[in-house]
Amino acid sequence: MQAGKFNPAICPQLSELIALRSRVHAWPPPLRARAGLSGLASSPFRGRGMEFAETRMYTRGDDVRHVDWRVTARTGKLHTKVFHAERERVALLIADTSAGLFFGTRVCYKSVQAARAAAIVAWAAQRSGDRIGILRGCTSEPPLVPTAGVRGVLRVLDAAARWYAQPPADDTGLADAFVAAARLLRPGARVIALVDVHALQAVTDVQLAGLAAHHEVLLILLTDPIETAPPQISLPVQVGNQSVRLNLATHADLARWQRSFTGTLSAARTRLTRFGIRSHTLATIDSAESLLPLLMRDVS
Repeated sequence: MQAGKFNPAICPQLSELIALRSRVHAWPPPLRARAGLSGLASSPFRGRGMEFAETRMYTRGDDVRHVDWRVTARTGKLHTKVFHAERERVALLIADTSAGLFFGTRVCYKSVQAARAAAIVAWAAQRSGDRIGILRGCTSEPPLVPTAGVRGVLRVLDAAARWYAQPPADDTGLADAFVAAARLLRPGARVIALVDVHALQAVTDVQLAGLAAHHEVLLILLTDPIETAPPQISLPVQVGNQSVRLNLATHADLARWQRSFTGTLSAARTRLTRFGIRSHTLATIDSAESLLPLLMRDVS
């Protein structure tokens, strides 16, 4: 691992993750930021805010400035307007740290791309006024609970840089990470999971359905070009700390490989769609910034 410690294609560099802030902040400014508001979500608590919620019967103590005169005239009874108050929203990253991510044939390892994606998500959350946290499946390190501001982002980036530097020996799997997320979050959070397609198979339908029922969920499926369009040759491949040879020299081997991966990827997408979960495929040759339209779609 020491040889690749300072290779940004093999090991994520914290300085690079921090520098991605400028890319996120260069995105067209959100409408609510122009209006001087913070956060993406509307609070379910009724109060005097900026967004109209409903009209109801006037009660003693209501502000007379918010009387709905049209409804009052139509019904003959005094009515008042009620508004939603803005509040911070919680965003949580679920980091898959399985050995299958510590692999790559072009541009960088999938683990490095995962760290970059985590940085884009974290900076996007901070820019939108949201709190951001991160967790993984393990027993030795507690989740980083969602925290607001640059401080919250830096905690996430530090964790991503450490976790994706090499396969953690204490990884207990993606299913455990989903269990931890369900325990940590209150309804209404935004959950972004960075996953290897094969690791996703360990997550049960009950877990996916449960998370989707209470939160807005996005899964970023990390891939490498060799998985989707491999060359017809025999290749030495480094997976984590193991060296193996991938034999795709014949048409039959190549077709079998492509069917295997594309079938797994297609099945994963279909499964996620069934539970109303959005997914996005991010290859190692893609820019992590391509996630911004998904993350900022409701404020762009």
